[in-house]
Amino acid sequence: MELQLDSCTLAILAGGEGSRMGKPKGELSVNGISILSHLLKQFHWPGPTLLVTAPGREHPPDWELFSREVVDPVAGEGPLRGVLTALEASETLFTLVTTVDMPEVGIGQLTWLAEALDEWDDALGILMERPGEAQRIEPFPSIFHRDAAGLIRSRLQAGLGSVQSLPNTEEVFLLQPPIGWPERIWTNLNRPEDLQAWLVR
Repeated sequence: MELQLDSCTLAILAGGEGSRMGKPKGELSVNGISILSHLLKQFHWPGPTLLVTAPGREHPPDWELFSREVVDPVAGEGPLRGVLTALEASETLFTLVTTVDMPEVGIGQLTWLAEALDEWDDALGILMERPGEAQRIEPFPSIFHRDAAGLIRSRLQAGLGSVQSLPNTEEVFLLQPPIGWPERIWTNLNRPEDLQAWLVR
């Protein structure tokens, strides 16, 4: 059965402190609108949406545009904790996860991930690896089955807090994205100069 996007949850992680940016990234704006509003308009997601934040950084601008906001139980545990928070809150079998600081990710990338997980029905999750001389695992965007929550919880409890390390398990697969995807998809807004360069692209 083909996986329907409206039966998948889209989770956006926005709980980071943003120390290099100088403020939480959930508070960024894009041409006069909040970055969260910008992303939701870009995705035009047909299913439920989750905003994942952290203690002390709840309710960023336009948080109410999401189906729900959920907050990590403890701050400072990194993106893998955010993935687990999303999976624990999701009411669908599959959850796609991306981040507030990757503004070039679009519906095409999310659809490709959903279709890939549908084909690999024994996978609990899929991450991507960019091809090239120095192959690099990209933790986001990624997709997870509901049952990945147990795996991720056990790894966090063991002190294994890296999303990139998940493909070391047998349950999370690592796939290379289509060759035609432009490099800008991997744009990451870490510093003010990254944001400025992206805005004037």
